[in-house]
Amino acid sequence: MSVFGKLFGGGGKGGKAPSPQEAIQKLRETEEMLTKKQEYLEQKIGAELLTAKKNGTKNKRAALQALKRKKRYEKQLAQIDGTLSTIEFQREALENANTNTEVLKNMGFAAKAMKTAHENMDIDKVDDLMQDITEQQELAQEISDAISRPVGFGEDFDEDELLAELEELEQEELDKNLLEIGGTEDVPLPNVPSNPLPKKTAQKKREEEDEDDMEELKAWAI
Repeated sequence: MSVFGKLFGGGGKGGKAPSPQEAIQKLRETEEMLTKKQEYLEQKIGAELLTAKKNGTKNKRAALQALKRKKRYEKQLAQIDGTLSTIEFQREALENANTNTEVLKNMGFAAKAMKTAHENMDIDKVDDLMQDITEQQELAQEISDAISRPVGFGEDFDEDELLAELEELEQEELDKNLLEIGGTEDVPLPNVPSNPLPKKTAQKKREEEDEDDMEELKAWAI
């Protein structure tokens, strides 16, 4: 049995394959286990490094043994790092595949529902129905137009006759106004005032005399 077969609990060729959800869960558990192993190895590497530093000058053999163990731990740590990268990649691929499976499943469900909804529909019947709806809408519009059109029972008048009558009335009104204006010619005009007009004030007269003097002075200077 392969490593991944043991990991996912496979029972051989006849065994049932795990579901994507089960495989993803197993991979996550493995990632947690390897992460804890990483933390343990990092602690061991730190401890062996301290041992090597402590015995570097006192016990050279012990220092060398500590460095050898440190190297082994570092090698294991590098292997775990690679394994974690592989598992992470596989888990992400499974999650994407699971997502795509769910999407396709839902799309197939929706397609079946749409097919069921269209089973009892005939495109010819749909066209006939839409044509009937259009005709009924046009008929309703014609009825609305007919109802809203003003109707005058017994009021079929000639518009030209009405305009001629209106012009006669306007002319009569104009003649009446002209006669009223002509009757005002006999109205007496107001009397001319008998009192003499007020004379110029003394100040106004002095201003005019000053202006005349200035004009004579200017003429003399020229």
